[in-house]
Amino acid sequence: MNTFKSIDELLRVLEREKVLLKEMFHKRTSSSFKYDYALELTEYKEERIKYLIDYGIIRDSGNFLEMEDVYLKFFEDVLQVNENINVSFVNDYLGSLNENIEYYLKEDNEQRKYNYQREVKRCLKNIAMITVRNVIDLKRNIDNTYKNEPSYQIKLSKLRNLDEKRKNIAMLINRSEDVIENQQPVFFRVAMDTQMRMVVNDVKYQLNDSYHNLIEIEKQIIHYLNLIAYQNRIFEKVRRLKYLRDQFLLEEKSDIRQVLSLRNPVWMESQTNYRIKLSIDYLRTSTTALELIKKVVARRKKQSKGPKNIAGAIPEEYLYGSSEIMDSVNLQEVYNAFTASSSHLFKFVMNYNYHKDLSVDCKILYFCQIASQYADNLNFTDVYETSYGVEYPVVYSK
Repeated sequence: MNTFKSIDELLRVLEREKVLLKEMFHKRTSSSFKYDYALELTEYKEERIKYLIDYGIIRDSGNFLEMEDVYLKFFEDVLQVNENINVSFVNDYLGSLNENIEYYLKEDNEQRKYNYQREVKRCLKNIAMITVRNVIDLKRNIDNTYKNEPSYQIKLSKLRNLDEKRKNIAMLINRSEDVIENQQPVFFRVAMDTQMRMVVNDVKYQLNDSYHNLIEIEKQIIHYLNLIAYQNRIFEKVRRLKYLRDQFLLEEKSDIRQVLSLRNPVWMESQTNYRIKLSIDYLRTSTTALELIKKVVARRKKQSKGPKNIAGAIPEEYLYGSSEIMDSVNLQEVYNAFTASSSHLFKFVMNYNYHKDLSVDCKILYFCQIASQYADNLNFTDVYETSYGVEYPVVYSK
């Protein structure tokens, strides 16, 4: 693989192929960047694609192209869209920090001591910068995982792994503060000039702020894990109830009737919906979200913006219309009269005085309705009789 000889050569190539690299970076989460599409973006000049492959900017994966990890990581770090949380960098800088402090204390030459001091400042700044970025990436990954991961098991595992990374970041913050406060007192007393004091104060402030953010992130993780556990318990209960209902054992194996009888919800009250907003990063990077947004915008453009149709005035004849009286049978009154009698239900219903002429079918319907609505207060015997061409059970009041 060839290498660039100068920064000018590298910047010239990046400028020339910025359209291709921009598209590849936007589609970095998918492995479907086809070679033909790349050829179209490079004006159908295969030598330009071959040049990028030879110099290690992109790599060929059959019919698809991918950006090399070193350039992909560079763009993600600069744009602060990196999804990977790497705490090893902070650990490496801590080792380099202690080494340069040791070299500074053993060095007699003032120029070389100044170089070691400058390297210590650089290490401190990098530790603070990487820690802040790790905290930001951790918060974003936690939100994306909970809101966008469809699999329950994977979501739970990812949140637990992110919680472990949170603990590692907190441990490295404590180690960094310990180096400044306790482990190297001689260096920070001897080399503490005005610039070093400003750097140390800034680093302490950033580390302290990051640690407080980690406390909030821990609360957020615990909240998400509790929500997942709650949703899982609800799911298990619903699945169990569905099984009992399918087996016709719901009333036998549960106290659902007693529970429902104790509840009196306001049925006209609007149902509260708890909606989770989509992540801004997901809307910004997902091609699926972009297509959905375009469809919503197109649908809103098609909607008419003029005044809506207004209904006309109600005709006066509807306001002064005559009332209509509906004649119906009060089954509660019939049932009360039946409980005071000694006859069985079918005979009582067929001989009851309804104050109007009713067909046999209507009376049979009333018999079925009373037997159904007041079943808990009726005694269904095993005796069956036949009247009016209908076979019916003999039912008495308890």
